Amino acid sequence: MIARAKIIVPFTGAGISTECGIPDFRSPGGIWTRNRPIEFGEFVASQSARDESWRRRFAMEEVFAAARPGRGHRALASLHRAGKIPAVITQNIDNLHQVSGFAPERVIELHGNTTYARCIGCGQVYQLDWVKRRFDADGAAPNCSACDEPVKTATISFGQAMPEDEMQRATELSRACDLFIAIGSSLVVWPAAGFPMMAKEAGARLVIINREPTEQDEIADLVIRHDIGETLGPFVGN
Repeated sequence: MIARAKIIVPFTGAGISTECGIPDFRSPGGIWTRNRPIEFGEFVASQSARDESWRRRFAMEEVFAAARPGRGHRALASLHRAGKIPAVITQNIDNLHQVSGFAPERVIELHGNTTYARCIGCGQVYQLDWVKRRFDADGAAPNCSACDEPVKTATISFGQAMPEDEMQRATELSRACDLFIAIGSSLVVWPAAGFPMMAKEAGARLVIINREPTEQDEIADLVIRHDIGETLGPFVGN
C-alpha cells in the first residue's frame, strides 16, 4: 500500500511516542487518571490553576528533554524524504517529528507544542527557561512582559479553540491523499478524530496502527494491532 501510494498522510497520536519514554496520558495509569486536566477557562480565570499547570509541566521536563524520535518517527521522516509524505498531522505536543527530520512547517500540530510557551493575549513566544526563571523566583506563573496576559505552554487545552490554520491544512491534506495512516491514536478526541473518516470518504485507503481497538476499525482497509516501532521499523532506512 505504501509502495503504490502517491500521497501518504500520517496522523499520529500518543502511541508513536511511548517507546520514546513519553507516557500516554489517556491509558490506565496515565497522567490524566492521576491528575485531572486543567481546562483552558480555569487556566485563564485562576492564578492557582496557572501555577499548578506550570508545576506539572516542569515536573515533566526531564521526560520531554530526554525523549528522542523512535522508530515510528524515523520511518515517517524517511518516507517524507522519499517524497511520499508531504506533511504529518499530529495530536502530539512533544516536537519529536521536527527532531526526526520534518521541517516545522511540515508538522501540523493540532494540539500545539509543549516545548515552548506563548502569551494567550498577544501571542508573544517565550522559551521555557524564561518561564522557569520567573516561576522559580516567586512560585507563580508569569504574565507576558508585553501585555501582562497569562503565559501558557503553546498547547491546546480542553475548552480552548482548535487552531484554524492547522485544522484547514489537515482537512486539505486528508481530502487529497490516497493513503491515510492513523498511528497510535485512540481516535476518540474530536474534531481531530474526524480526519481518518474524511480521508476515507474522499477515496483514500485507510490504515490504522494501534494496540487497542478503535471505533473506526470497521471502516479501515487494514488494521494492525501491533507495536508501532516494530511495524514501521522496516521503513526507517528506506
